[in-house]
Amino acid sequence: MKKYKVTLTQEEREELSQLISRGKGAARKLVHARILLKADSEIGWNDAAISEALEVSISTIERVRERFVEEGVASALERKAPKRVYKRKLDGEQEAHLVALVCSQPPEDRGRWTLKLLAQKMVELEYVEGVAPETIRQTLKKMNLSPG
Repeated sequence: MKKYKVTLTQEEREELSQLISRGKGAARKLVHARILLKADSEIGWNDAAISEALEVSISTIERVRERFVEEGVASALERKAPKRVYKRKLDGEQEAHLVALVCSQPPEDRGRWTLKLLAQKMVELEYVEGVAPETIRQTLKKMNLSPG
């Protein structure tokens, strides 16, 4: 006996059928719609048959069933948003120091600031313990600035 049983209403069946018949949309979304239609208790396909017909793994079918039961049709069709949160490498104060550096004159032996030079100078002035040139690039891009 399945833990998550898919029971679609008539409106949900029609919505999913229209989505598939249009053929427009992300491939994952269309496959998930097909899974839900095949897994509907009225049609009653088993997971092995759905897996073979749609060429998806049984675990995918189980995940779609679970998300449908717990969160609804829209959630089962859409891609799950990532839960990870990335810690910012530079805080506001450090970004301000970076902007001040970019706006200042480059070292005498250089014609302009490079990302590597900016990263080295940020460490040298003890604004940060260590920073990669890529972090400098991303921060400057976010602010629509360039070192040159």
